[in-house]
Amino acid sequence: MCGMRSSEAEVVRSIDALPDALFAAADSFFATAPWWRTVLADATPPDADAHFVVCRAGSSVGLFPMLGRDSFTTPYTCRYAPSFVGEDIVGVCTAFARHCRRHGVTRIDALPAEWPHLPALIQGAAAAGLAVRRFEHFGNWHESVAGLDWNRYLASRPGALRETIRRRLRRAERLAEARFTLTTGEDTAEALEAAIAGFETVYAKSWKEPEPFPRFNAALMRTAAHMGSLRLGLWSLAGQPVAAQFWIVEAGHATVLKLAHDEAFKAHSPGTVLTAIMLRHLLDVEHVARIDFGRGDDAYKRDWATERRQRIGLLLANPWLPSGLAAVLRHDIGRVLRRRG
Repeated sequence: MCGMRSSEAEVVRSIDALPDALFAAADSFFATAPWWRTVLADATPPDADAHFVVCRAGSSVGLFPMLGRDSFTTPYTCRYAPSFVGEDIVGVCTAFARHCRRHGVTRIDALPAEWPHLPALIQGAAAAGLAVRRFEHFGNWHESVAGLDWNRYLASRPGALRETIRRRLRRAERLAEARFTLTTGEDTAEALEAAIAGFETVYAKSWKEPEPFPRFNAALMRTAAHMGSLRLGLWSLAGQPVAAQFWIVEAGHATVLKLAHDEAFKAHSPGTVLTAIMLRHLLDVEHVARIDFGRGDDAYKRDWATERRQRIGLLLANPWLPSGLAAVLRHDIGRVLRRRG
C-alpha cells in the first residue's frame, strides 16, 4: 500500500494487508474484520475471486469488499456498506468507480437505502462516466425499543399476537421439563460447542432448506462469542432442544440471524415461545435500543417489529461496453414494463 498514488485503487487479497483504520471505521458487525475472516473461510465458493478494493483520494481512503466484479455479499449478509476514513468520500467513490469501468457492470447490493454515503457513491460513479441504476433488494423489519421493558413492548403488539404470547408463555412456564438456555461469549468452550450442537440439531429437524455453506453458522457463532456479541438461545423439552435462535448484539442493536424450531413440537409453538423469551431477556436484562429481524419480508416479522426499511442495490454500468449498455437497457425496459403492468 505504500506506493499508492492519489485517486488510485488497489486490489488487496489478504485481510492482514489492510489498514486497521478501515476496520475501526466499520459501522456494523457486517463490516468488521472478524465478519470478513469468517465469510472468507466458510461462506465463499472455492473458486470465487474474493478481494478488497482499497481506494484513495488524497488522504481519504475507502474499503470496498468485492466478489469478482460485484459486492462481496452472501445469503447471510444483512447489510453491506463500504468503510471510509477521511473527508473526501466522493473522491474515494470516484476512484472506486474508475476501477469498475473495466467491467461492463458492477453490482452492489444489500445497501441500506438510508446509508449516508449513498449519494457520494452515486455521485462518484457518475463522475467516472458510469450509468447508475437503482433496484430494490430486500426488506428489513426492525423497531426502536429504547427505554422499553418487556411489558411495555408486549402491550404495543397486535392484540392477537399479544394474547397468543401470553397464553403460550404461561403454558410453557408450567411445563416442568421445559428449559431455556442462553449462550454468550462468557460461557466455556465446552458450553458453546454444546449449544452450537443443539442449534444444528434443531435446524436439521426444522422446515429450513439446507444451508448453502453448512459450516458457516457454527463458525460465525464462535466468532461472535469471541467478540462478545453472541446470544444463542435454546428452548428444550425433556432435555431435547426444540427451538433455537442465533442473535448478534452490538452497541445496543440486537439482530436475529437464524431461527428454527422442530416441527414435531409445533403444538407447543416453540418458535413463538423462544422469540418471546429472547426478547424479554434482551429488553429487561440487556436493555437493547433496537431489535432487527434481518433479511426479508417474512410475514411473521411485522408482528414483532413495526418498522420496515429497504435494502437496495446499484448497477454501475459502463455504457461504452456492450454488456454495460445491455444492462442499462434491460433495467430501463423492465422498469417501464412493470409500470405498465
